[in-house]
Amino acid sequence: MTSKPNIDIHAHFYPEPYLKLIAEEGERFGIKLDRTRPKEVVIDIKGSRLSLGSAFIDLDVRLKEMKRQRVDVHALSLTRPMVYWADAELGLKLCQAMNDAMAEAHTAFPDRFLGLAVLPMQDIPSSLAELERASKLPGIRGVYLGTNVNGKDLSEPEFLPLFQRIEALRLPIFLHPAQVIPTERFKPYFFYNLIGFPVDTAIAAANLIFSGILDRLPRLSICLPHAGGALLSLIGRMDRGHKITEECRQMKHKPSAYLKRFTYDTISHDPGMLLHLIRLVGAERVMIGSDYCFAIGYDRPVEVVTKLAALSRADQSRILGSNAARLLKFG
Repeated sequence: MTSKPNIDIHAHFYPEPYLKLIAEEGERFGIKLDRTRPKEVVIDIKGSRLSLGSAFIDLDVRLKEMKRQRVDVHALSLTRPMVYWADAELGLKLCQAMNDAMAEAHTAFPDRFLGLAVLPMQDIPSSLAELERASKLPGIRGVYLGTNVNGKDLSEPEFLPLFQRIEALRLPIFLHPAQVIPTERFKPYFFYNLIGFPVDTAIAAANLIFSGILDRLPRLSICLPHAGGALLSLIGRMDRGHKITEECRQMKHKPSAYLKRFTYDTISHDPGMLLHLIRLVGAERVMIGSDYCFAIGYDRPVEVVTKLAALSRADQSRILGSNAARLLKFG
């Protein structure tokens, strides 16, 4: 490993115990597992098929890919189909399987893997219990939450005790879209991902801003993926709404004042937009992400940063690893 490790904040992982539970208990909820093809696992999510190669599952394959990408550390996290589709009992079992697997990965390779705990948000008592358990596991350095929970916004009062406990534990939240607004208009052209995911991230962040939750919980740390999704493009319009509409003034400051309450990954797919983000919030609030290893992500996340000639070496170093090391208490 390099003296200053490159840390990928956005790297997805599907461990075998999680997949096994889906195979055994998922079908009654419309989630199936297909392993008929060699070296491929397909999760059928109510008719939508998610194909997973061995790089998502096998740590040895992952380590080889990380070497090729010049990434030293992965902050492991789940993504679609997450766990919110299950009932409370199965949801908890899925979370425990995932969190234990990430802790085991860290134990086996303590310099290479950290974990972002997943919680059964469809049941808050179970979420609080699993948060307490998982936060004590080796290598768990944050919490991974969906941008909504079966259509419920994170600003709903039922989620407040969980946010309060996460803040008290000083664990950062990595917020990730998994369930988009249900509409036929997102079905063609991969729109549910291309448009739906960044829009849902913006909605989630805006709810946390406008509801006043960020004011109530000043130490709550939240990372937004995909370079903040659509939030930055909409922030001027949100500021205008704050100025002209009483409903939009429940928080202490205008919306743009909260941009620095979040951290962000680098996944913008546009160097100009990434530089705009960095100039707006500061290089100290941005970390490399790859979306490992989906095709929509970055195959060379380190080069995305090192090719930005406008960035100083110091700012590149912050984004490549120093910021994430500080956030995740690594090293």
